[in-house]
Amino acid sequence: MIRALAALALALAPLPASAQPSDRFAPESFEGVKHPDWSRKAVIYQVNTRQFTAEGTLKAATREIPRLKALGVDILWLMPIHPIGEMNRKGTLGSPYSIRDYRAVNPELGTMADLKAFVDAAHANGMKVILDWVANHTAWDHPWVTQHPLWYARDWKGGHVSTPWWDWSDIIDLDYSHASLRREMAGSMAYWVREAGVDGFRADVAGYVPPDFWTDVRRDLEAIKPVWMLGEFNHRDLHLTSFDSSYGWAWAEALMKIAKGQADTGALYGFYSENESAWPTGAQRMIFTSNHDENAWAGTEFEQFGPALNNAFALLFTSEGIPLIYNGQEAGNDKRLKFFERDPIAWKNHPHAALIRDWIAFRDAHPALDNAPWGGRMVQVKNSDNQKIFSFARAKDGDAVLVAQNYSAEPLTVTLDELPHPGRWTEKGGKDVDLAKGATLTIAPWSTRVFSRRF
Repeated sequence: MIRALAALALALAPLPASAQPSDRFAPESFEGVKHPDWSRKAVIYQVNTRQFTAEGTLKAATREIPRLKALGVDILWLMPIHPIGEMNRKGTLGSPYSIRDYRAVNPELGTMADLKAFVDAAHANGMKVILDWVANHTAWDHPWVTQHPLWYARDWKGGHVSTPWWDWSDIIDLDYSHASLRREMAGSMAYWVREAGVDGFRADVAGYVPPDFWTDVRRDLEAIKPVWMLGEFNHRDLHLTSFDSSYGWAWAEALMKIAKGQADTGALYGFYSENESAWPTGAQRMIFTSNHDENAWAGTEFEQFGPALNNAFALLFTSEGIPLIYNGQEAGNDKRLKFFERDPIAWKNHPHAALIRDWIAFRDAHPALDNAPWGGRMVQVKNSDNQKIFSFARAKDGDAVLVAQNYSAEPLTVTLDELPHPGRWTEKGGKDVDLAKGATLTIAPWSTRVFSRRF
Protein backbone atom coordinates (compact mmCIF):
# COMPACT_ATOMS: atom_id res chain seq x y z
CA MET A 1 0.00 0.00 0.00
CA ILE A 2 2.78 2.44 0.94
CA ARG A 3 4.52 1.70 -2.35
CA ALA A 4 1.26 2.32 -4.24
CA LEU A 5 0.64 5.63 -2.46
CA ALA A 6 4.18 6.77 -3.18
CA ALA A 7 3.77 5.93 -6.84
CA LEU A 8 0.47 7.81 -6.96
CA ALA A 9 2.02 10.86 -5.31
CA LEU A 10 4.86 10.79 -7.83
CA ALA A 11 2.41 10.59 -10.69
CA LEU A 12 0.40 13.56 -9.41
CA ALA A 13 3.43 15.73 -8.65
CA PRO A 14 3.85 18.72 -11.00
CA LEU A 15 6.39 18.29 -13.75
CA PRO A 16 9.50 20.48 -13.63
CA ALA A 17 9.24 23.52 -15.87
CA SER A 18 11.55 21.99 -18.43
CA ALA A 19 9.32 18.95 -18.72
CA GLN A 20 5.97 20.76 -18.94
CA PRO A 21 4.01 19.93 -22.11
CA SER A 22 4.13 22.78 -24.60
CA ASP A 23 1.20 25.18 -24.62
CA ARG A 24 -0.12 25.49 -28.14
CA PHE A 25 -1.60 28.86 -27.20
CA ALA A 26 1.73 30.28 -26.03
CA PRO A 27 2.40 33.39 -28.15
CA GLU A 28 5.13 33.25 -30.73
CA SER A 29 7.39 36.17 -31.56
CA PHE A 30 5.68 38.77 -33.73
CA GLU A 31 8.78 40.85 -34.34
CA GLY A 32 9.55 39.46 -37.79
CA VAL A 33 12.93 38.80 -39.36
CA LYS A 34 16.04 39.81 -37.48
CA HIS A 35 17.37 42.99 -39.05
CA PRO A 36 21.09 43.61 -39.51
CA ASP A 37 22.30 45.99 -36.81
CA TRP A 38 23.36 48.54 -39.43
CA SER A 39 19.71 49.20 -40.31
CA ARG A 40 18.97 50.66 -36.87
CA LYS A 41 19.24 54.31 -37.96
CA ALA A 42 19.26 53.74 -41.72
CA VAL A 43 17.82 56.16 -44.26
CA ILE A 44 17.39 54.88 -47.84
CA TYR A 45 18.46 56.77 -50.96
CA GLN A 46 17.18 55.57 -54.35
CA VAL A 47 19.52 55.93 -57.33
CA ASN A 48 17.93 56.03 -60.79
CA THR A 49 21.30 55.46 -62.44
CA ARG A 50 20.09 56.44 -65.91
CA GLN A 51 19.12 59.93 -64.70
CA PHE A 52 21.38 60.36 -61.66
CA THR A 53 24.32 61.92 -63.49
CA ALA A 54 24.97 63.58 -66.84
CA GLU A 55 26.76 60.41 -67.97
CA GLY A 56 24.12 58.04 -66.62
CA THR A 57 26.70 55.44 -65.58
CA LEU A 58 27.76 53.57 -62.45
CA LYS A 59 31.22 55.09 -62.69
CA ALA A 60 29.77 58.59 -62.61
CA ALA A 61 27.43 57.65 -59.76
CA THR A 62 30.42 56.41 -57.74
CA ARG A 63 31.84 59.95 -57.74
CA GLU A 64 28.70 61.13 -55.92
CA ILE A 65 29.07 58.77 -52.98
CA PRO A 66 30.99 61.23 -50.75
CA ARG A 67 28.21 63.78 -51.29
CA LEU A 68 25.58 61.20 -50.34
CA LYS A 69 27.63 60.33 -47.26
CA ALA A 70 27.61 64.01 -46.27
CA LEU A 71 23.85 64.10 -46.82
CA GLY A 72 23.54 61.39 -44.17
CA VAL A 73 21.94 58.52 -46.08
CA ASP A 74 22.89 54.92 -45.30
CA ILE A 75 21.38 52.48 -47.82
CA LEU A 76 21.88 53.11 -51.54
CA TRP A 77 19.18 51.44 -53.62
CA LEU A 78 20.24 50.99 -57.24
CA MET A 79 17.40 50.61 -59.73
CA PRO A 80 17.82 47.50 -61.95
CA ILE A 81 21.31 47.27 -63.38
CA HIS A 82 20.66 44.44 -65.85
CA PRO A 83 20.51 44.43 -69.67
CA ILE A 84 17.09 45.56 -70.91
CA GLY A 85 14.92 43.64 -73.37
CA GLU A 86 14.61 44.90 -76.94
CA MET A 87 11.50 43.01 -78.05
CA ASN A 88 8.35 45.09 -77.37
CA ARG A 89 10.58 47.72 -75.76
CA LYS A 90 8.93 50.91 -74.53
CA GLY A 91 10.53 54.15 -75.63
CA THR A 92 14.08 54.41 -76.87
CA LEU A 93 15.91 52.83 -73.95
CA GLY A 94 13.20 50.65 -72.45
CA SER A 95 12.22 49.99 -68.86
CA PRO A 96 14.93 48.92 -66.40
CA TYR A 97 12.33 46.46 -65.11
CA SER A 98 12.34 44.49 -68.38
CA ILE A 99 15.22 42.12 -67.62
CA ARG A 100 17.07 40.22 -70.34
CA ASP A 101 19.89 38.73 -68.24
CA TYR A 102 19.92 38.40 -64.44
CA ARG A 103 23.68 37.84 -64.22
CA ALA A 104 24.98 40.74 -66.31
CA VAL A 105 25.32 44.52 -66.08
CA ASN A 106 23.61 46.75 -68.64
CA PRO A 107 26.45 48.06 -70.86
CA GLU A 108 24.75 51.47 -70.91
CA LEU A 109 25.48 51.68 -67.17
CA GLY A 110 28.95 50.16 -67.24
CA THR A 111 30.63 46.89 -66.33
CA MET A 112 30.77 44.43 -63.47
CA ALA A 113 34.01 46.12 -62.41
CA ASP A 114 32.15 49.45 -62.28
CA LEU A 115 29.45 47.94 -60.06
CA LYS A 116 32.03 46.44 -57.72
CA ALA A 117 33.79 49.81 -57.51
CA PHE A 118 30.47 51.47 -56.61
CA VAL A 119 29.81 48.91 -53.87
CA ASP A 120 33.37 49.17 -52.55
CA ALA A 121 33.16 52.96 -52.43
CA ALA A 122 29.86 52.82 -50.60
CA HIS A 123 31.25 50.36 -48.06
CA ALA A 124 34.35 52.52 -47.58
CA ASN A 125 32.01 55.38 -46.69
CA GLY A 126 30.02 53.30 -44.21
CA MET A 127 27.03 52.79 -46.52
CA LYS A 128 25.28 49.69 -47.84
CA VAL A 129 24.03 48.87 -51.35
CA ILE A 130 20.88 47.02 -52.37
CA LEU A 131 19.94 46.02 -55.93
CA ASP A 132 16.48 46.30 -57.41
CA TRP A 133 15.38 42.74 -58.24
CA VAL A 134 12.63 41.84 -60.70
CA ALA A 135 11.52 38.27 -59.94
CA ASN A 136 7.95 38.44 -61.23
CA HIS A 137 8.70 38.72 -64.94
CA THR A 138 11.37 39.02 -67.63
CA ALA A 139 11.76 40.66 -71.00
CA TRP A 140 10.19 38.89 -73.99
CA ASP A 141 13.67 38.15 -75.34
CA HIS A 142 15.21 36.71 -72.19
CA PRO A 143 17.07 33.47 -73.12
CA TRP A 144 14.81 31.51 -70.77
CA VAL A 145 11.95 31.99 -73.24
CA THR A 146 13.54 29.45 -75.57
CA GLN A 147 15.71 27.55 -73.09
CA HIS A 148 13.00 27.01 -70.45
CA PRO A 149 9.59 27.76 -71.98
CA LEU A 150 7.78 26.00 -69.13
CA TRP A 151 9.04 28.64 -66.71
CA TYR A 152 6.58 31.17 -68.16
CA ALA A 153 2.91 31.76 -67.40
CA ARG A 154 0.41 31.40 -70.26
CA ASP A 155 -2.86 33.10 -71.07
CA TRP A 156 -6.11 31.33 -71.97
CA LYS A 157 -4.93 31.03 -75.55
CA GLY A 158 -1.63 29.43 -74.56
CA GLY A 159 0.54 32.46 -75.30
CA HIS A 160 2.93 34.41 -73.10
CA VAL A 161 1.18 36.81 -70.78
CA SER A 162 2.15 40.16 -69.34
CA THR A 163 1.23 40.81 -65.72
CA PRO A 164 -2.61 40.82 -65.76
CA TRP A 165 -4.49 44.13 -65.85
CA TRP A 166 -1.39 46.36 -66.00
CA ASP A 167 -0.02 47.98 -69.14
CA TRP A 168 3.28 46.14 -68.86
CA SER A 169 3.40 45.00 -72.48
CA ASP A 170 7.22 44.91 -72.53
CA ILE A 171 7.44 41.97 -70.09
CA ILE A 172 6.05 38.45 -69.61
CA ASP A 173 5.23 36.71 -66.33
CA LEU A 174 7.12 33.79 -64.82
CA ASP A 175 5.43 30.68 -63.40
CA TYR A 176 6.69 29.86 -59.90
CA SER A 177 5.19 26.36 -59.85
CA HIS A 178 8.56 25.11 -61.14
CA ALA A 179 11.31 24.33 -58.63
CA SER A 180 13.96 24.69 -61.32
CA LEU A 181 12.93 28.32 -61.94
CA ARG A 182 12.98 29.08 -58.23
CA ARG A 183 16.42 27.52 -57.88
CA GLU A 184 17.86 29.54 -60.77
CA MET A 185 16.28 32.83 -59.62
CA ALA A 186 17.52 32.37 -56.05
CA GLY A 187 20.96 31.44 -57.35
CA SER A 188 21.08 34.59 -59.46
CA MET A 189 20.32 36.73 -56.41
CA ALA A 190 23.02 34.96 -54.40
CA TYR A 191 25.44 35.60 -57.28
CA TRP A 192 25.35 39.37 -56.73
CA VAL A 193 25.85 39.04 -52.99
CA ARG A 194 28.87 36.80 -53.51
CA GLU A 195 30.42 38.41 -56.57
CA ALA A 196 29.64 42.11 -56.10
CA GLY A 197 29.24 42.26 -52.33
CA VAL A 198 25.78 43.86 -52.37
CA ASP A 199 23.95 43.94 -49.03
CA GLY A 200 20.43 42.99 -50.06
CA PHE A 201 17.63 43.69 -52.48
CA ARG A 202 14.55 45.74 -53.20
CA ALA A 203 12.07 43.23 -54.60
CA ASP A 204 9.87 44.61 -57.36
CA VAL A 205 6.14 43.73 -56.94
CA ALA A 206 7.20 41.31 -54.21
CA GLY A 207 3.66 40.20 -53.45
CA TYR A 208 3.17 38.91 -57.00
CA VAL A 209 5.73 36.20 -56.26
CA PRO A 210 4.80 33.32 -53.90
CA PRO A 211 5.87 34.16 -50.32
CA ASP A 212 7.59 30.81 -49.75
CA PHE A 213 10.07 31.71 -52.50
CA TRP A 214 11.15 34.79 -50.57
CA THR A 215 11.48 32.71 -47.40
CA ASP A 216 13.88 30.37 -49.20
CA VAL A 217 15.80 33.31 -50.68
CA ARG A 218 16.25 34.98 -47.30
CA ARG A 219 17.57 31.74 -45.82
CA ASP A 220 20.06 31.26 -48.66
CA LEU A 221 21.31 34.85 -48.61
CA GLU A 222 21.75 34.86 -44.83
CA ALA A 223 24.05 31.88 -45.23
CA ILE A 224 26.36 34.20 -47.19
CA LYS A 225 26.12 37.40 -45.14
CA PRO A 226 23.53 39.44 -43.20
CA VAL A 227 21.22 41.08 -45.75
CA TRP A 228 18.46 43.67 -45.75
CA MET A 229 15.37 43.20 -47.91
CA LEU A 230 12.78 45.75 -49.07
CA GLY A 231 9.57 44.40 -50.59
CA GLU A 232 7.43 46.47 -52.91
CA PHE A 233 4.14 45.37 -51.43
CA ASN A 234 1.76 46.06 -48.56
CA HIS A 235 1.62 42.66 -46.86
CA ARG A 236 2.49 42.30 -43.21
CA ASP A 237 3.24 38.56 -43.22
CA LEU A 238 6.14 38.97 -45.65
CA HIS A 239 7.94 40.55 -42.68
CA LEU A 240 7.74 37.36 -40.63
CA THR A 241 10.15 35.27 -42.69
CA SER A 242 11.72 37.30 -45.49
CA PHE A 243 11.48 41.12 -45.61
CA ASP A 244 12.87 43.81 -43.33
CA SER A 245 10.90 46.60 -44.97
CA SER A 246 7.79 47.12 -47.11
CA TYR A 247 6.02 50.04 -48.74
CA GLY A 248 3.85 52.37 -46.67
CA TRP A 249 1.80 53.84 -49.53
CA ALA A 250 -1.06 54.79 -47.18
CA TRP A 251 1.23 57.25 -45.37
CA ALA A 252 1.85 59.35 -48.48
CA GLU A 253 -1.75 59.01 -49.65
CA ALA A 254 -3.02 60.40 -46.34
CA LEU A 255 -0.72 63.42 -46.49
CA MET A 256 -1.67 64.16 -50.10
CA LYS A 257 -5.38 64.15 -49.19
CA ILE A 258 -4.72 66.53 -46.32
CA ALA A 259 -2.69 68.83 -48.58
CA LYS A 260 -5.53 68.96 -51.11
CA GLY A 261 -8.18 69.69 -48.49
CA GLN A 262 -9.79 66.29 -48.97
CA ALA A 263 -9.15 65.14 -45.40
CA ASP A 264 -8.01 66.37 -42.01
CA THR A 265 -5.27 64.92 -39.78
CA GLY A 266 -7.48 61.91 -39.06
CA ALA A 267 -6.35 60.55 -42.43
CA LEU A 268 -3.00 59.73 -40.79
CA TYR A 269 -4.57 57.76 -37.94
CA GLY A 270 -5.38 54.76 -40.12
CA PHE A 271 -1.76 54.24 -41.14
CA TYR A 272 -0.31 54.61 -37.66
CA SER A 273 -3.07 52.61 -35.98
CA GLU A 274 -2.66 49.68 -38.36
CA ASN A 275 1.12 49.91 -38.14
CA GLU A 276 1.00 49.57 -34.35
CA SER A 277 -1.89 47.13 -34.00
CA ALA A 278 -1.58 44.79 -36.97
CA TRP A 279 1.99 44.76 -38.26
CA PRO A 280 4.97 42.90 -36.76
CA THR A 281 6.71 44.94 -34.10
CA GLY A 282 9.92 44.92 -36.12
CA ALA A 283 8.38 45.87 -39.47
CA GLN A 284 10.29 48.74 -41.02
CA ARG A 285 7.56 50.40 -43.10
CA MET A 286 9.18 52.50 -45.82
CA ILE A 287 7.68 55.99 -46.05
CA PHE A 288 8.45 58.51 -48.78
CA THR A 289 7.48 61.73 -50.50
CA SER A 290 8.76 60.50 -53.87
CA ASN A 291 10.20 57.51 -55.70
CA HIS A 292 10.69 56.51 -59.35
CA ASP A 293 7.05 55.49 -59.84
CA GLU A 294 5.53 58.50 -58.07
CA ASN A 295 7.81 60.96 -59.81
CA ALA A 296 7.39 59.56 -63.31
CA TRP A 297 3.68 58.77 -63.32
CA ALA A 298 1.91 60.69 -60.54
CA GLY A 299 3.92 63.89 -60.13
CA THR A 300 6.76 65.49 -58.23
CA GLU A 301 6.57 65.96 -54.48
CA PHE A 302 5.77 69.62 -55.13
CA GLU A 303 2.75 68.66 -57.21
CA GLN A 304 1.54 66.01 -54.80
CA PHE A 305 2.15 67.53 -51.37
CA GLY A 306 1.86 71.24 -52.12
CA PRO A 307 1.82 73.30 -48.89
CA ALA A 308 2.20 70.15 -46.76
CA LEU A 309 5.62 69.24 -48.18
CA ASN A 310 7.72 70.63 -45.33
CA ASN A 311 5.46 68.93 -42.81
CA ALA A 312 5.79 65.71 -44.79
CA PHE A 313 9.59 65.95 -44.59
CA ALA A 314 9.41 66.52 -40.84
CA LEU A 315 7.09 63.55 -40.38
CA LEU A 316 9.27 61.42 -42.66
CA PHE A 317 12.18 61.70 -40.22
CA THR A 318 10.39 61.79 -36.85
CA SER A 319 7.51 59.32 -37.07
CA GLU A 320 7.63 55.52 -37.21
CA GLY A 321 8.87 54.26 -40.57
CA ILE A 322 12.16 54.02 -42.44
CA PRO A 323 12.62 57.12 -44.66
CA LEU A 324 13.33 57.08 -48.39
CA ILE A 325 14.88 59.92 -50.39
CA TYR A 326 14.58 59.72 -54.19
CA ASN A 327 17.56 61.10 -56.12
CA GLY A 328 17.14 64.74 -57.00
CA GLN A 329 14.96 65.65 -54.04
CA GLU A 330 17.92 67.30 -52.36
CA ALA A 331 18.26 69.48 -55.49
CA GLY A 332 14.59 70.42 -55.42
CA ASN A 333 13.98 68.51 -58.66
CA ASP A 334 10.64 69.80 -59.92
CA LYS A 335 10.25 67.76 -63.10
CA ARG A 336 8.86 64.31 -63.78
CA LEU A 337 11.87 62.33 -64.95
CA LYS A 338 11.21 60.41 -68.15
CA PHE A 339 11.12 56.68 -67.58
CA PHE A 340 12.12 55.21 -70.95
CA GLU A 341 14.56 57.93 -72.09
CA ARG A 342 17.64 59.73 -70.84
CA ASP A 343 16.49 62.70 -68.77
CA PRO A 344 19.32 63.67 -66.37
CA ILE A 345 18.54 65.45 -63.13
CA ALA A 346 19.34 69.17 -63.25
CA TRP A 347 21.52 69.37 -60.18
CA LYS A 348 21.50 72.72 -58.39
CA ASN A 349 21.80 74.16 -54.92
CA HIS A 350 18.46 74.05 -53.15
CA PRO A 351 17.25 74.48 -49.54
CA HIS A 352 16.07 70.86 -49.52
CA ALA A 353 19.65 69.62 -49.31
CA ALA A 354 20.23 71.41 -46.00
CA LEU A 355 16.73 70.46 -44.85
CA ILE A 356 17.26 66.74 -45.47
CA ARG A 357 20.78 66.83 -44.00
CA ASP A 358 19.48 68.57 -40.88
CA TRP A 359 16.58 66.15 -40.35
CA ILE A 360 18.81 63.10 -40.78
CA ALA A 361 21.32 64.50 -38.28
CA PHE A 362 18.52 65.17 -35.80
CA ARG A 363 17.15 61.67 -36.29
CA ASP A 364 20.58 60.09 -35.83
CA ALA A 365 21.02 61.96 -32.56
CA HIS A 366 17.82 60.60 -30.99
CA PRO A 367 17.45 56.89 -30.10
CA ALA A 368 13.69 57.44 -29.80
CA LEU A 369 13.59 57.92 -33.58
CA ASP A 370 15.47 54.74 -34.52
CA ASN A 371 13.90 52.30 -36.96
CA ALA A 372 11.80 49.41 -35.67
CA PRO A 373 12.21 47.54 -33.44
CA TRP A 374 14.78 49.78 -31.75
CA GLY A 375 12.97 53.14 -31.70
CA GLY A 376 10.10 54.29 -29.51
CA ARG A 377 6.48 53.74 -30.48
CA MET A 378 4.45 56.80 -31.33
CA VAL A 379 2.10 57.97 -28.59
CA GLN A 380 -0.70 60.30 -29.61
CA VAL A 381 -0.63 63.57 -27.69
CA LYS A 382 -4.12 64.95 -27.92
CA ASN A 383 -4.66 68.68 -28.22
CA SER A 384 -7.57 71.11 -28.39
CA ASP A 385 -7.73 71.00 -32.22
CA ASN A 386 -6.86 67.44 -33.23
CA GLN A 387 -8.34 67.80 -36.70
CA LYS A 388 -5.77 70.41 -37.70
CA ILE A 389 -2.87 69.80 -35.33
CA PHE A 390 -1.19 66.39 -35.47
CA SER A 391 0.87 65.81 -32.32
CA PHE A 392 2.70 62.80 -30.91
CA ALA A 393 5.68 61.74 -28.80
CA ARG A 394 8.24 58.95 -29.01
CA ALA A 395 10.52 57.85 -26.18
CA LYS A 396 13.27 55.24 -25.82
CA ASP A 397 16.47 54.76 -23.84
CA GLY A 398 16.08 57.97 -21.84
CA ASP A 399 15.40 60.06 -24.95
CA ALA A 400 12.07 61.65 -25.89
CA VAL A 401 10.87 63.64 -28.92
CA LEU A 402 7.60 65.58 -29.17
CA VAL A 403 6.23 66.68 -32.56
CA ALA A 404 3.36 69.09 -33.26
CA GLN A 405 2.30 69.90 -36.83
CA ASN A 406 -0.17 72.42 -38.18
CA TYR A 407 -1.99 71.13 -41.27
CA SER A 408 -3.92 74.30 -41.96
CA ALA A 409 -3.38 77.63 -43.69
CA GLU A 410 -3.75 79.67 -40.49
CA PRO A 411 -1.65 79.99 -37.33
CA LEU A 412 -3.16 78.00 -34.48
CA THR A 413 -2.74 77.98 -30.71
CA VAL A 414 -3.67 74.72 -29.03
CA THR A 415 -3.68 73.32 -25.52
CA LEU A 416 -1.94 69.99 -24.98
CA ASP A 417 -3.51 67.08 -23.14
CA GLU A 418 -1.40 64.57 -21.23
CA LEU A 419 1.99 63.72 -22.68
CA PRO A 420 4.77 61.30 -21.75
CA HIS A 421 7.62 62.70 -19.66
CA PRO A 422 6.25 66.18 -18.88
CA GLY A 423 8.79 68.74 -17.85
CA ARG A 424 11.53 70.81 -19.41
CA TRP A 425 11.89 70.28 -23.17
CA THR A 426 14.26 71.86 -25.71
CA GLU A 427 12.80 73.04 -28.99
CA LYS A 428 14.72 72.07 -32.12
CA GLY A 429 16.48 75.28 -33.15
CA GLY A 430 14.93 77.14 -30.22
CA LYS A 431 14.75 77.58 -26.47
CA ASP A 432 13.84 75.44 -23.46
CA VAL A 433 10.16 75.33 -22.58
CA ASP A 434 8.02 73.60 -19.95
CA LEU A 435 5.55 71.19 -21.53
CA ALA A 436 2.89 69.28 -19.64
CA LYS A 437 -0.87 68.85 -19.66
CA GLY A 438 -2.45 72.29 -20.13
CA ALA A 439 0.56 73.85 -21.89
CA THR A 440 -0.18 75.86 -25.02
CA LEU A 441 1.63 75.84 -28.34
CA THR A 442 1.29 78.29 -31.21
CA ILE A 443 2.16 76.79 -34.58
CA ALA A 444 2.51 78.69 -37.85
CA PRO A 445 0.54 77.59 -40.95
CA TRP A 446 1.70 74.35 -42.54
CA SER A 447 4.65 74.04 -40.18
CA THR A 448 6.13 71.77 -37.52
CA ARG A 449 7.53 72.33 -34.04
CA VAL A 450 9.75 69.64 -32.55
CA PHE A 451 10.99 69.30 -28.95
CA SER A 452 13.31 66.84 -27.24
CA ARG A 453 14.42 65.97 -23.73
CA ARG A 454 16.41 63.44 -21.75
CA PHE A 455 14.75 61.62 -18.88
